[in-house]
Amino acid sequence: MKPYTTLGLGGGCHWCTEAVFASLRGVSDVQQGFIRSVTPNDAWSEAVQLTLDPQTMPLSVLLDIHLRTHASQSAHSMRGKYRSAVYVTDDGDAVRKTLAELQSGFDRPIITQVLRLRDFRLNAPQFLDYYATDPTRPFCRTHIDQKLALLRREFGDYAL
Repeated sequence: MKPYTTLGLGGGCHWCTEAVFASLRGVSDVQQGFIRSVTPNDAWSEAVQLTLDPQTMPLSVLLDIHLRTHASQSAHSMRGKYRSAVYVTDDGDAVRKTLAELQSGFDRPIITQVLRLRDFRLNAPQFLDYYATDPTRPFCRTHIDQKLALLRREFGDYAL
């Protein structure tokens, strides 16, 4: 794996995803917005784009966190807006292999796709750093706080 890797992660609300991954060691330049791949996954979907330092944050831990902080086993009706995916700039073999290895830790099949990262665009400025700018918002308390609690409880060695 290269010294630094750019990935996109989608699955749930990009406000939640941003807060989770901005709270990790070895993850930098977390940008929240919209992402798309190639056909048939070329519709914009909520996601983050980030830079991973695999020397500090192993890909397997990053992907395990991603799978556990969104509904990675559910093909629910909002999957168009919240596509469960890892967006890559390479062939994606390392991500596919890691997801296959992580499957044994889940009761149901993981539906998370590995897709080519085609385009990313930032969200509107007033929504960036959503949790960091006001963690007392009702959405933050209801949805993000529980994900950050899981992060500290199960992945505390990697939390900032």
